[in-house]
Amino acid sequence: MTTAKRVLVVDDDLAVAELLRMALGNEGFDVATAGNGAAGLLAIGTRRPDLVILDVVMPVMDGLETVRQLRDRPETAHLPIIMLTACAAEDVLGGSTGQVDLYMAKPFDPDALVAAVKRMLGGTGEVSE
Repeated sequence: MTTAKRVLVVDDDLAVAELLRMALGNEGFDVATAGNGAAGLLAIGTRRPDLVILDVVMPVMDGLETVRQLRDRPETAHLPIIMLTACAAEDVLGGSTGQVDLYMAKPFDPDALVAAVKRMLGGTGEVSE
């Protein structure tokens, strides 16, 4: 039996979230979305994704604070995180050095992001049980 690997996209830009949901979903991933870091943390608590794609600038809780909270929790300390943002790299990396697995700038190539997710999760969106 196979189940889809789970990806959580946390981004307040609905167009970006939908683009990623479709692109990753077409590759067999089970994709959920959240519009800010606080909603993302709630989703992570109930959904247990295999990887998180996270924007930086969002209302309620930004991506940097979300990363800090994820890394402080034993159950999410090693969760793979891709930071996807329009912020300058030095702004992001200064606040998250060593905390995220990959940084990608917006605008981004959806195919390159899907390829990165596949690399990080070991191939396709499905996992054998």
